[in-house]
Amino acid sequence: MTVLEQIYEGKAKKVFKTDDPELVLVSYKDDATAFNGLKKGQILGKGAINNRVTNYLMQVLEKEGVPTHFVEEINDRETVVKKVSIVPLEVIIRNISAGSFSKRCGVEEGIVFDEPTIEFSYKNDDLGDPLINAYHAVALKLATWDEIETIKKLAFRVNDVLKAFFKAVNVDLVDFKLEFGKTADGTIVLADEISPDTCRFWDSTTHEKLDKDRFRRDLGGVEDAYAEMMRRILG
Repeated sequence: MTVLEQIYEGKAKKVFKTDDPELVLVSYKDDATAFNGLKKGQILGKGAINNRVTNYLMQVLEKEGVPTHFVEEINDRETVVKKVSIVPLEVIIRNISAGSFSKRCGVEEGIVFDEPTIEFSYKNDDLGDPLINAYHAVALKLATWDEIETIKKLAFRVNDVLKAFFKAVNVDLVDFKLEFGKTADGTIVLADEISPDTCRFWDSTTHEKLDKDRFRRDLGGVEDAYAEMMRRILG
């Protein structure tokens, strides 16, 4: 496989065309952003950690029946994935109150929900990724009802698998953001990444934050938290 020109650069990754029309190469960066890009910085080694952690978790999920875009890890920072058209919805699953949910709903962080919640935000940087519901998504033709049902089912399955996985390494999966894409034949697969950038991880014993909140909230120890999560995930 030959890597060709860059076709996209986002906040955390670059995507390159390859000589196979079905495959692209993703390269992870150390750049960090928060609050829709208003806060910017660098987290040393983040790209390599997020790449390796994502690839490992995608393979765990594949074994549990969740289709993903993962194909092959090339090196610490680069991975070949299936080319997909991203469904422009961020899918957020919450197991414990935290972050924007706590602010919006006026509740303290740390309330464990009886069952997980799901919410959608419209992937649109100019609008600040506003929260929308399934009816809005269908009205805006971001997805069909069938696609939304598939996405919901897959998102809750991801939650079941990952909650159990993290519990085993003494981590509470507080909440996380997923993105889904459609392959050439219209199949919906899990895409993007699963990492300390996109999940809230709390140590089950100490409740120490082991994710991007350390960057968002200037808590310090960001690199250490990411490295600790990689150590626990990859063993």
